[in-house]
Amino acid sequence: MKTFSAKAEDVNRQWWVIDAKDKVLGQVAVAAANLIRGKTRPTFTPHVDTGDFVVVINADKVRVTGKKEQQKVYTSKKGYIGNQKVETVEKVRQRRPELLVHRAVKGMVPHNRLGNAIVTKLKVYAGDEHPHAAQNPKPFAVA
Repeated sequence: MKTFSAKAEDVNRQWWVIDAKDKVLGQVAVAAANLIRGKTRPTFTPHVDTGDFVVVINADKVRVTGKKEQQKVYTSKKGYIGNQKVETVEKVRQRRPELLVHRAVKGMVPHNRLGNAIVTKLKVYAGDEHPHAAQNPKPFAVA
């Protein structure tokens, strides 16, 4: 018996839409990461991109638990002295709310070239409108 290994060109990709309104950020990110990685498929292969496209809407209405709104910080550093930027969830939500979901999902996929390719299948929008209606995305219920 030979081990089955999926090929990226043979995968039939679907489109899913996740409504993040009043859902916990981590649960939305886990559902999106599993779909874009392909872990929900029986033909999942770890080293091949077998996932689907995911559209996340209402990212500005996603919920965080506890005191994360004021206490969780996102840091970025360019490498120069004194150039470290620190932002709380509250400030990121005001500036660009799509980043909350995008950063959470990006942290859940592999940190290599395959992960970079997988993240391009994630589309995040702050409101409830998205330009991917032609692809007929199916709704995905987050637990």
